Amino acid sequence: MPKATLEYLNKIQSASVLCLGDLMLDRYIYGQATRLSPEAPVPIVSVRRKTFMPGGLGNVVMNLHSLGAKPLAVGVVGSDPSAQILNDLFSKVLDPKAISLIESPKRPTTVKTRVIAGIQQVVRFDEEWEIPLTDDVALSYQKAVSPLLSISGAVAASDYGKGVLSQAFCAWLMEKANDHKLAVVIDPKGADYGRYRGATLVTPNRQELALATSEDLTGASEEKIIEVGRKLMEKNDLKNLLVTLSEGGMTLLTSEGQNLHFPTKAREVFDVSGAGDTVVAAMAACLASGLGLAAGAEIATLAAAVVVGKVGTATASPAEIIDSLGPPSQ
Repeated sequence: MPKATLEYLNKIQSASVLCLGDLMLDRYIYGQATRLSPEAPVPIVSVRRKTFMPGGLGNVVMNLHSLGAKPLAVGVVGSDPSAQILNDLFSKVLDPKAISLIESPKRPTTVKTRVIAGIQQVVRFDEEWEIPLTDDVALSYQKAVSPLLSISGAVAASDYGKGVLSQAFCAWLMEKANDHKLAVVIDPKGADYGRYRGATLVTPNRQELALATSEDLTGASEEKIIEVGRKLMEKNDLKNLLVTLSEGGMTLLTSEGQNLHFPTKAREVFDVSGAGDTVVAAMAACLASGLGLAAGAEIATLAAAVVVGKVGTATASPAEIIDSLGPPSQ
C-alpha cells in the first residue's frame, strides 16, 4: 500500500464537512426468491429481514462518519414516521447537534424501498415529491445552514432533484462558501448545470454527463469523456469535474487543464447504490483537510471500490480501504 494513501486517510480524520441537499430514507427488504407467482410472471420473495439506512444526503453523512471525518448536516423531512426513523438512525452514531432536520408538513420524507432476493435487487419503489420547497421551508433551511458555514472545512451537496438545491439556494450557497473560502463539492442531477456555477467540483457519472450534454457516451473512450467534460465545464463555468465511470474508474478534469485518470481495482460489483455519495464524501473530506483534488480522487476511487462490493447503500472505513490494497509497500 502506498504510504501516501495512509497519510491521506489519517489526515481526513480532522475534516469537518457540511452536508446539504436531498435527504432520504433507504428501506431494504431482504429475502429469497425460489418460484414465480401464479398471478403474474414475477418472483415471489420470501421476506427474511428488513433494514433502514439514511440515503441521499444521509448516506454522504454516514460515509463521512465511516471515514472518520466530522459531518454536519441540514436536511428536509416530512411530518411522518420516516422522519423519526431517520432521526433515530443518526442519533445512534452522531452527536444530535450535528444534524438539523427541517420539517416540511406539506411533503413526505423521501423513502426508497429496495427488495433484495439473495444478492439481486428485484424491484425498487419510491415515495417522494419532486417539487420545490415552499418559501417558508426554504428560508428555514437557509437560516439553519448559515451559521454552520463558519465551522466547516468544506461543503458536500447532494442533488437528487427533490427541490432542496434550487437555483436560488445554490447561488446563495456559492456566494457564502466563497466568503468563507470553502470548497463546494456537488453530486449533480438533471441537465441544468448552470446552477452549480462557482462550485469547486462537480461529480457526474457517465449517464449524468451524457444527459447534461445530450451526448451518447455508451462505451465512449477516455478521450471522448474528456472532450465532452471540457465542453460542459466551459458552458457552465465549472472549475473542476470528476467523471465517475463505474468499473472504468474516474477521470478528473481540472481548471489548470490537467486530465487525470484513476483506474479502479478490479473486483466483483454487487451494487452501485450510493457509490456517488461515497465519492462526494471522500472528495469533500480531502478538500476540507487541505489535500488536493488528485489526492481526493485517489481516496474516492478506493472508497467507491469498497462500497460497490457490498449489497445495499454502504460506506467504506479507512480499515476497509487499507485492507483492499493488500500489504504495505516496503
